[in-house]
Amino acid sequence: MKKKNNKSSLFHYEDYFSKYENLIPDYKKFLSYLKTPMPQYFRINTLKVSNKEEQKHLLNILKEKGVIFEEVKEISYFYRVINNEEISLGNLEEYSLGLIHSMTLSSSLPIIALDPKPGELILDMCAAPGGKTGLIAMVTHDKAIIVSNDKRLDRLTALVSNIKRLGITCVITTRYRGEQFPFGIPFNKILVDAPCTGEGRYRIGLEGEILYQKGSGRANLPSIQKGLLVRAFDLVEPGGIIVYSTCTINPKENEEVVDYLLRKRQAEIIDWESPLPFHPGLIEWEGKPYHPSLKLTKRYYTHEVQAVGFFVAKIRRVN
Repeated sequence: MKKKNNKSSLFHYEDYFSKYENLIPDYKKFLSYLKTPMPQYFRINTLKVSNKEEQKHLLNILKEKGVIFEEVKEISYFYRVINNEEISLGNLEEYSLGLIHSMTLSSSLPIIALDPKPGELILDMCAAPGGKTGLIAMVTHDKAIIVSNDKRLDRLTALVSNIKRLGITCVITTRYRGEQFPFGIPFNKILVDAPCTGEGRYRIGLEGEILYQKGSGRANLPSIQKGLLVRAFDLVEPGGIIVYSTCTINPKENEEVVDYLLRKRQAEIIDWESPLPFHPGLIEWEGKPYHPSLKLTKRYYTHEVQAVGFFVAKIRRVN
């Protein structure tokens, strides 16, 4: 009996992901990759380290401290840590000083899709702990007006701490449930990086257990996600842009949520140029058809991007 329990424990991750076997490309490679540690990445904070000479000096200091890294050519200012298991980026003085920020490479994708510009009024609806808010501020040279919202006070504390550490001055923090964010001046652009089951960051432990798995007793996430996305649509200006993203694989939290918006509001999905390999979104799942334009959404799998798996949809509010 004991032997049977061990076997069950060892293989339950295969049972969990088996529903995606025909969805995930190179499925066996995907399962194998889950047994490796998640790579660490960092981005140079160009608000504090702005010129090339300073950046070169910073990278040399990191090398002297034993950080072995390589430049990510596809996305500017990002670096991948090679000696991943020997280094904790959060313990470095350069991190504390806000010269670098630790974030998974794929977290930059929603910001690349959003394409924020200086002077724009931008809402980050589910902002904590602040990595994406920070990246929006960096790419707009701290010259956008960013409203960073989160409903939880403990998470807002982390958000404010990161904003201060990175030297950002263009951010206003608010505390609302995203679905109930108040109406006012319409936003030019809105990021909805929605709470999700987080399957894109799951890893497998030594006993075959799934690490970083969110509890199954959580609230109805697709319902919350739909509420967030519809509210974002109603808050953005006509012709404005919404980016909806998750770090999960489940189509019910991804394509199905965007499909719901397309049925409820005058919205359209638009394409954008991705720097990392992706697969087009689904137009059907478990016998349920989705809007044909869902193929313009993008799916990123952890074993192909060597980072957290993501889903990204770029949406325009039709005039």
